[in-house]
Order: sequence, then structure tokens, then C-alpha cells
Amino acid sequence: MSATGDALRQRLDEVRGRISAAAARSGRPAGSVLLVGVTKTVAAEVVARAVELGLADLGENRVQEAQPKILAVGRDRARWHMVGHLQRNKAARAVDLFDRVQGVDSLELAEALSRHAVEAGRRLPALVEVNVSGEPSKFGVGPEYLERLLEAIEGLPGLAVDGLMTVGRVVADPADARPGFARLRELRERAEARLGLRLPELSMGMSGDFETAVEEGSTMVRIGTALFGPRA
Repeated sequence: MSATGDALRQRLDEVRGRISAAAARSGRPAGSVLLVGVTKTVAAEVVARAVELGLADLGENRVQEAQPKILAVGRDRARWHMVGHLQRNKAARAVDLFDRVQGVDSLELAEALSRHAVEAGRRLPALVEVNVSGEPSKFGVGPEYLERLLEAIEGLPGLAVDGLMTVGRVVADPADARPGFARLRELRERAEARLGLRLPELSMGMSGDFETAVEEGSTMVRIGTALFGPRA
């Protein structure tokens, strides 16, 4: 990816403006939606420039790519989100590197993250990933198992689960992604009512469909291409 200087500033301003407009259409203030810049394959110097321009939340898909980038950009200059699929054997490194894990999809992973977080003396914010579309190529717990998983991980001492995440179906028209996003919001509302939990965060929407996601209640959007340009 390549995006530097004025081009990066322009893209960042444009994405923020589109988020604000979509939030207004859903009756919410712009500040209710967090922009997470996904930096997969983006050079560390470009990421550092985005941080200088005010991008405060960054997402990485892989632990091994995140580690040198976090060191180069600065651990405390931004909040770092793990947004890709996380293998259980990388849970310890994820706890060391990330401020939030978006993508807890099994009790085994949740237990590993909690154990390492307790050892590190912290409570790790996390989202449960739901495979709303049912596509076998996607990770995430099936909707029918969501409440069972939430109940199982609620008492883990090192994990603070405060919402849900999904990867939308790839569609030609962003409007076609709406049912999936609405479904995640409905699953959240049902889980809160049945289990007595607070799950305020909904991480849904990427470069091709984030405005639709915001209209359907997303509180976090994960944007890569729209900010940093197409991947090489």
C-alpha cells in the first residue's frame, strides 16, 4: 500500500466525513463511532504518519506483522487492535502487544487470553466474533452458539468482553450487507436481554460497506483500503 502526506490526510478526512454523515443518518453523533485503521501490509512509516495526523486506533491482522510495526511506531502512540483470526498458541504475544482483541471465537481462545492477561496483571478488552453470514471461509462463532459462549467466558478474570464483531459478506452493493449488520445488532440486543450483559460495542463495517454498518449501529469500523490505498 502507498499513502503519504497530503493523500493520506485527504483520505483520512474523507473517511471521517463519511462516518459522520452515516452516524447522523442513524441519529447518533460522529464521536459514537471509532475509526480503526487496518494496517495490514502498510509500511511502518506510513502508519506513523497516520498517527501524526490523528489516527489513534490501529488494527493488525497478524501477530508477527504487528510486533515490529508496534515497536517502530510506538507502543503508546496509539491503541492497537488485533482484528484478524488469532490462534490460541499466539495468545501470550497478543496480550503483550494489543490493547484489544477483536475476534474471540472459542472458549479455548478466551481462556488462553484470560490466563495470560492475569499473568500480565491486566484485564484485556475483547469482542466475540460472530459468523453472521454462515460462510465456511469465515471465522467466528455461529449465531446459535453465541449466548452459550458469552455465558462461558463471562466470569474469566482476565477478559473484559464488551461487544461483538463480524466480517460482512463480500457484496457488490453495500446495501446488500445491511441484513448481516442488522442481524449482529439483533443478536447483541437479545444476548443483553437474556443474559443481563452489557455489550455496547459492535465492530462491523470495512472499506466497502462501513457507511451501511454505521447506519445499522456499528460503533467501530475497520478501514484499510479506503485510508491507505489498495494493497500491492
